[in-house]
Amino acid sequence: MQLQNFFNSSTSYRVRIALALKGLSYEYLPVNLRKQEQRAAGYVALNPSAGVPLLIDGDTQLSQSLAIIDYLDATHPEPRLLPTDAMARARVLELSLAIACDIHPVNNMRILRYLQDVLGASDAQKTDWYRHWIAEGMAAVEALLQRHGHGAYCFGDAPTLADCCLVPQVANAQRMGCDLTPYAHVMRVHEHCVAQPAFQRAAPAQQPDYIQ
Repeated sequence: MQLQNFFNSSTSYRVRIALALKGLSYEYLPVNLRKQEQRAAGYVALNPSAGVPLLIDGDTQLSQSLAIIDYLDATHPEPRLLPTDAMARARVLELSLAIACDIHPVNNMRILRYLQDVLGASDAQKTDWYRHWIAEGMAAVEALLQRHGHGAYCFGDAPTLADCCLVPQVANAQRMGCDLTPYAHVMRVHEHCVAQPAFQRAAPAQQPDYIQ
């Protein structure tokens, strides 16, 4: 397998966590978002979304991190990241999608670049935008964990897709200086996860294209 990704991309980070949890080896192919390498014609031919990550597994090419992780769960089912029980699966997806659909898209690098370069937002306005959506989104994630979360991870004593989504989103928020003290459940899960070897191997600072 090959993973075309960027060290600082939270969507790439999700997939790296899943691969590490499943003990799957892969070739790491960096795509530098800061240099707009994802918009090169050759890359867009493989991934029309012009984003990362992109998983290549034989003749299979998949973009979109949640689709990739679902594929990995189907093809390499141990350990499972999406439960087979209907309600447990729904809870994992509910929290994962709260992050992947409600928080991440409005704070994506291309959105922030558009705000600044096209709409003329200042650095302060861009930061305020980012922190507003983190606060709104994390409040929802915190409430979901308070109501339904249990165990060391988001849902139980084994990691799921929800943890694969939560850790990179917290990392993004920390990098942007967001106040995460109101989200005790979120941070408890995060601190447990980042102490685990698989999460540590997937961390941005451990990747070959890491730039401080």
